[in-house]
Amino acid sequence: MSPADAMARALALAARARGRTSPNPLVGAVIVRDGAVLSEGFHRGAGNPHAEVEALRPLGGKAEGATIYVTLEPCCHHGRTPPCTEALLASGVARVVVAMVDPDPRVSGQGIEALRAAGLSVEVGLMEAEARACNEAWLMARQRQRPFVVLKAGATLDGRIASTTGESRWITGPAARQRVHELRDQLDAVLVGAGTLRADDPQLTTRLPGGRHATAVILDTQLSISADAAVLSAGCPVILACAEDAPERDLPATILRLPRGAHGLDLHALMRALVDRNLYSLLVEGGGQVHRAFVEAGLVDRLLLFLAPKALAAGPGWLGGPGYSLAAAPQWRLTAVEALQGDALLTLEP
Repeated sequence: MSPADAMARALALAARARGRTSPNPLVGAVIVRDGAVLSEGFHRGAGNPHAEVEALRPLGGKAEGATIYVTLEPCCHHGRTPPCTEALLASGVARVVVAMVDPDPRVSGQGIEALRAAGLSVEVGLMEAEARACNEAWLMARQRQRPFVVLKAGATLDGRIASTTGESRWITGPAARQRVHELRDQLDAVLVGAGTLRADDPQLTTRLPGGRHATAVILDTQLSISADAAVLSAGCPVILACAEDAPERDLPATILRLPRGAHGLDLHALMRALVDRNLYSLLVEGGGQVHRAFVEAGLVDRLLLFLAPKALAAGPGWLGGPGYSLAAAPQWRLTAVEALQGDALLTLEP
């Protein structure tokens, strides 16, 4: 196995735990000797062993003369688990290949230096860009104190998310809806506005075998949600974000009172509050006014536009609010196009 293949495998392993490790990063590790894989592992969630320890466990903690490929610098401090540098030194590995340095100030190169000081060969930077992309949500939370925001919309070719009479089920087909459930499984939280809640009464759960529910976040300025709303009894954690002066109500949810902002609630304050609750990735599902608020606030890191091959000619669009001039229109960079059994998925970034 080549070094690039080994690191690619470590990254694939890390991604298996997507949506399950916050506030920890996604990390994978592969142990190789004489070109053959001896063992592998990945971090499964906060409080569980780190990837390096997981990879060493089937080997009884020993890997004399081997090389370990790891997607993030091994930690060198005591947290919920002991330092990975100690496990590596005790294992007898001769070489450590690290994709990227850990920006955590408790590590930040110190793990690498500890290994080098003990005589190990340490290489840094193999597939660093891919490693950063793997941990884009964790890096966003660590460096900018807000979640990585994915805005998702299902629309017709002319951008409509419902007909003039409010019909919206279903604009896109089963494959697109399946992908949305995969996103809910992989991201920490999913957000809709009070208008979408009233119109569709969604559960916001993940309906996949073995899937997990993201935390449901409802933007409800006046805390007007019905006590019978499906999301409140669907089995997922619920955060109701409302204004500071919203009425007091006894509801089975966390009520988060926020200052008002330019487009209803202060979304930047909401982002900080979500990170404080270890919610590092956010799927914004709508509706159009909520999408507009996130776009105007500069809080969209990725746009996923599911397009159905049909046109409604009228009705609400996926981006609500008044029209832009051509010069002021928000623009995105198209990074991928995927066919989904008749629909198309466009992936765009700012």
